[in-house]
Amino acid sequence: MNTALRTTPSTQHRRRLLGLSLLATALLQFGAFSAANAQSATTAASQPVATQALASLPFGALKHVKTGLLDVAYAETGPANGPVVILLHGWPYDIHSYDEVAPLLAAKGYRVLMPYARGYGDTHFLSDKTVRNGQPAALASDVIDFMDALQIKQAVLGGYDWGARSADIVSALWPERVKALVSVSGYLIGNQAAGKNPLPPKAELQWWYQFYFATERGAAGYAKNTHDFARLIWQTASPKWAFDDATFDRSAAALDNPDHVAITLFNYRWRLGLVQGESQYEALEQKLASAPPIHVPTITLEGDANGAPHPAPEDYAKRFTGKYEFRLINGGIGHNLPQEDPQAFAKAIIDADAL
Repeated sequence: MNTALRTTPSTQHRRRLLGLSLLATALLQFGAFSAANAQSATTAASQPVATQALASLPFGALKHVKTGLLDVAYAETGPANGPVVILLHGWPYDIHSYDEVAPLLAAKGYRVLMPYARGYGDTHFLSDKTVRNGQPAALASDVIDFMDALQIKQAVLGGYDWGARSADIVSALWPERVKALVSVSGYLIGNQAAGKNPLPPKAELQWWYQFYFATERGAAGYAKNTHDFARLIWQTASPKWAFDDATFDRSAAALDNPDHVAITLFNYRWRLGLVQGESQYEALEQKLASAPPIHVPTITLEGDANGAPHPAPEDYAKRFTGKYEFRLINGGIGHNLPQEDPQAFAKAIIDADAL
């Protein structure tokens, strides 16, 4: 089923005003945080300056929970007893992609959680000896560990880019934990064998940064120019998104995590088979190599101006075997769809939950 939604510049302005109004309402009605099940919650006064910057409004100070391997930093809004929505960010972005989505969902009664992935923001490994592993199965396992730590049995998952991939994997391998799924660019589960197959030249060109990261020069270059690199990705992935410096800087601060470069390099090198994953994830990767179907109710989204590599909707529709809908979001919407059209993304979450 195809549904096209159009967003014009004038509606974008009204949308931002509406989002800010709903944000104020949500914060007044529900408070910026719930007091549920976290092992520890920090306050801005006790955080270092860099962490305070990451925890800027609209969500106040970040919460933290230990999940086994990680101390996960996350933002939360909405009523503590509401149905849970977990929103997962991509690379090289952060949880601020959901600044306007989360208040819209909180105003509908959802408890919205936005965790920083490993290698981002104030999420840190508990041990210096842990491999800085960025393979997809590890990132998806982090989502399950996060839910377990907060005693969340089931949630609606939403994501884009790396976040969509993690949400897809969780939905495929742990469907009992997922009430519904919203995935930008659809089915993003891959494997190393598929990653070895050459693509047509135009498609290979879109993955230039993956080849760059495969070299030591690329590793040094990304470490030296992380913010400039991220800005370039933002611009090419969303060519019609006129984000300002403040918007970029707010998210780029999350890339200053000491493990960010290592996680990024591992992720893209793993895809090319240049590094091997850890043994504890091997069974999961074997299941993912079969391209398992996703049975949970799903809405997939695609922006009409997505400049990042992404599959065609007709190529992955058959992977979703439950209730399913595809939506093309018009209006010059690029890769970071939740931030570029928060109303469309929030509506997809609500509608997927009702499928």
